[in-house]
Amino acid sequence: MIKIPASFHSVTATILHIIGIPVFFIGFVLIYESQWMLRYTDIGPGSTINTLLLASILIGVETISRITMLFIDQRNRMNWWQYTFWTLGEIFVFSCFAALYMALLYGDLGYFPALGECLRMSFATISYPYINFALLIAVIKPDEDKVAEEDLVRFADSTGRLKLVIAHDVILYIEAQENYVSVHYMEGTTHKEYSLRQSMRGIEDLMDKHGIIRCQRSYFVNPRHVKVLRRDKEGMIQAELDVLNSKPVPVSPKYYEQLSKML
Repeated sequence: MIKIPASFHSVTATILHIIGIPVFFIGFVLIYESQWMLRYTDIGPGSTINTLLLASILIGVETISRITMLFIDQRNRMNWWQYTFWTLGEIFVFSCFAALYMALLYGDLGYFPALGECLRMSFATISYPYINFALLIAVIKPDEDKVAEEDLVRFADSTGRLKLVIAHDVILYIEAQENYVSVHYMEGTTHKEYSLRQSMRGIEDLMDKHGIIRCQRSYFVNPRHVKVLRRDKEGMIQAELDVLNSKPVPVSPKYYEQLSKML
């Protein structure tokens, strides 16, 4: 499955959502003067206060949501469909709190009628900055997606010559093949393989440094890409990866507990 760019979890993207979307909301409500505003924010002395309070709720939802997303991204970057549902969830949660505020503000207004109106208004307004910010973040992606030096894995052959440099989070697994090790990794949406004249023992310290762990005598696996551990019909434990059409990686009982704790 296609992952979202790393720039979607950058500081720039986080600030854009936490500040930019509420600012857009305030501008839309106070300038455009929609029918929703006429009904729920009471044009007149209280309209600006009500709008600012609703924007404060939106800031709170965005802050909690985006910080949580940053923590999740440290383990496993979201797919596009996961990110889409996450953003829709942000709009829904904001609508729920906005409806509660409106229902309390107007005693004769029920919660669920207010929720319906809030959902309609939210999706009709703040969906625009979500789309525009996504396009903007995609434009700045080349600068934001630069891999930090400490995140690069430098593979050298048995003579010490540097052969392959890749980011640790694109590595899927490493397989021993006689006098070689085969590094399986993702380049964009393509599964690639690189054979390196090296031993498993020779790269063990390097793998430990980057959080890629041994799961069987002939395999290292990247826990960031392990979707589930399961037993096959023969009772053998296998790690299924989050990459389409990737073969499962065998896991020996000796390493099962360590790997399961990291998922």
